Amino acid sequence: MEQYNPWTENQMVDAPAKNPKQPAALDRLADAADAYVKQERWSRRWTNVLKAMVVIYILVSIVMLAGFFSSNEKESLGVSHAAVIKINGAIMAGGRTSAEAINPLLREAFESSSAKAVVLYMNSPGGSPVQSALINDEITRLKTLHDKPVYVVAEDICASGCYYIAAAADKIFANKGSIIGSIGVRFDSFGFTDLMDKVGIENRSMTAGEYKSFINPFGAEDPEAKKFFQQRILERTHQQFIEVVRRGRGDRLNEVEGVFSGLVWLGDEAIEIGLIDGLGDLGSVVRDEIGLTRIREYEQKRSFIEHIMGDLVSETALRLSQSLTGLK
Repeated sequence: MEQYNPWTENQMVDAPAKNPKQPAALDRLADAADAYVKQERWSRRWTNVLKAMVVIYILVSIVMLAGFFSSNEKESLGVSHAAVIKINGAIMAGGRTSAEAINPLLREAFESSSAKAVVLYMNSPGGSPVQSALINDEITRLKTLHDKPVYVVAEDICASGCYYIAAAADKIFANKGSIIGSIGVRFDSFGFTDLMDKVGIENRSMTAGEYKSFINPFGAEDPEAKKFFQQRILERTHQQFIEVVRRGRGDRLNEVEGVFSGLVWLGDEAIEIGLIDGLGDLGSVVRDEIGLTRIREYEQKRSFIEHIMGDLVSETALRLSQSLTGLK
């Protein structure tokens, strides 16, 4: 016969019912905690990466600045070198290739006692005839004043205003594939009066002066004013260009047909015409023509921040480009 046990009954009555949702809730809580821990760990890793990048940035900047100041220190100690001045891109007022920007560098290079020669490292399709003339005149003046040789080394292209400047040099060198010449003058304009008529646009420009708007693209072409501009502006500027080239190149220039027509030639043929003196690059000219191994680039003064940011951005872009090229 089974005995009655009151404690057993109480236990059966008082025991809480088991919640089937409790394990699922605990799992979600554990997953959330695990995700939070992982997120915090990932955040700390990115923070460490950013800190490392900042440190690397500062170290690279210090190294660049050390190289920059060491080059200036060598200059102050009187180490003989070839003074290199770069002229890249379109020649225009207010830019890095204007006379205002280039002429002070020329004066600094010519006045340096340790600069034994001046090398213009050029890669330009041309630009403003006035800016080109101002730079050419300054080179001519400084050559006479300091009795220091001037060389031009052309890269991809030295045409139009670029060649206007180069004509002041004692010798011009280029690659066999360089584009040389374009001794001419151009002025670009346009007109679309017929299109205006078709879409119903009316020109309401107002001027005081009979020929004030002769190059207005919204008005009809004025043949008389065009002829005046062609003869009195373009042709005269062209003649100034020709005189500069003849004076600079002298007997070396072979005035073949078309040499002053605005045509261009590759470097190897430009030698035959006398537009350049030979083939070479910056290294070969400094080494073989000047007899030096050391160069110093004369460039526009930049602030501390500009120097760091400019060099670092250039170096980063170069490394990135090399990396992307290697992935192809």
